[in-house]
Amino acid sequence: MLETRSTIRLPRAPQAVVFDMDGLLFDTEALARDAMVRTAPDFGYEMSAALCLDMIGLPGDATRSMLKQHFGEAFDADKFWDRASAHFETMVATELRLKEGVIELIDHLEEMGLRFAIATSSRHEDVQRNLGTLALTERFPTVVAYGDYARGKPHPDPFLTAAKRLAVAPEFCLALEDSHNGARSAASAGMMTVMVPDLLPATEDVRAICVGIANSLHDVREALKATP
Repeated sequence: MLETRSTIRLPRAPQAVVFDMDGLLFDTEALARDAMVRTAPDFGYEMSAALCLDMIGLPGDATRSMLKQHFGEAFDADKFWDRASAHFETMVATELRLKEGVIELIDHLEEMGLRFAIATSSRHEDVQRNLGTLALTERFPTVVAYGDYARGKPHPDPFLTAAKRLAVAPEFCLALEDSHNGARSAASAGMMTVMVPDLLPATEDVRAICVGIANSLHDVREALKATP
């Protein structure tokens, strides 16, 4: 979802960059949405687009909890999640794509000598599958995934863990996110946060906690070039 203009002003030169994965590096959020919409009728329910959007950026356990809250305690969220995940895996095998500007930004970070990492709500095996499918495994040696932190997004733990592994103070980390929950997580960790909207547009409250909103990762690369 494109913004009309890019508005990125980094307050300081970052010493490291922390990437979200789904919807930021890989065009997977739409696949996850479609998998859940496809699965819901098997259980006698209809999955609304609004509910799918509300779950973006949440870890799996939080997503299953939200499903039960929405459909009722009788809803078998675990069974639904397993079947939706199977549909998702099938789609990923043939439809996984990089988001615009990923390679160019990684190349630029390496040229600058900046360290970078992934901080995601997904499992390590999902991260490695995606990276391996598109030949990016060697370029992301530092990955923080589900199981590496106590509390998932929107809590700050994933980003604080990434900063610790990168050995860079959070305030000198640039965090890149596509979701509201992810942006809240990064901002509460004290990082300079840029949202690159995917399925969700930037709301006013999210804009208030971000240093900028980008149309794509190309805009992030240009902002880094412009930062002294």
